[in-house]
Amino acid sequence: MNSVFFDKPGPANTEETLRLALSRAKELGIKNILVATTSGATAVRAAAVFSESNLVAVTHSTGFSFQDAQELKSENREILEAKGVKILTCQHALGGVNRAVRRKLNTYQMDEIIAYTLRTMGQGFKVCLEMALMAADAGLISVKQEAIAIGGTSSGADTAVVLTPVNAQDFFDLKVHEIICKPHNI
Repeated sequence: MNSVFFDKPGPANTEETLRLALSRAKELGIKNILVATTSGATAVRAAAVFSESNLVAVTHSTGFSFQDAQELKSENREILEAKGVKILTCQHALGGVNRAVRRKLNTYQMDEIIAYTLRTMGQGFKVCLEMALMAADAGLISVKQEAIAIGGTSSGADTAVVLTPVNAQDFFDLKVHEIICKPHNI
């Protein structure tokens, strides 16, 4: 398998990212698929592509952008639920309470340092690993099976990896087996 590297990050890569991820899922027999989604548009598209998979759409936590706001649009939630997609909305594995410490005390905590380190491979790469922790902690995917995680840079999808998820407390046991695709210019 050859990794694909996009010239630029962003939503223009969504269709190709989903196509590449589906192809690899079929080749490896992987059924667990994670997709990051803010408004739900990327997850709706992924639901059409991964119709025979255990698809988990991972949203921003409520209040991520501003108090009480949930960015997942209600019409997209309805579509996803009708298609049997599992929707995960929870505290981000590499954020949450530790982010409050940074905001209040102007000091970074370990989870945000890890997040910044993972971003050296790209925002979508960080998102893929973070979703795997979150979905495993919620019991939506097994830590005993490989999964494909699909993330992006700001919107859409531009990164896909094959990984074995773990629960957050076992973060350092998470294994990235393959990078299916990612932006070259991060």
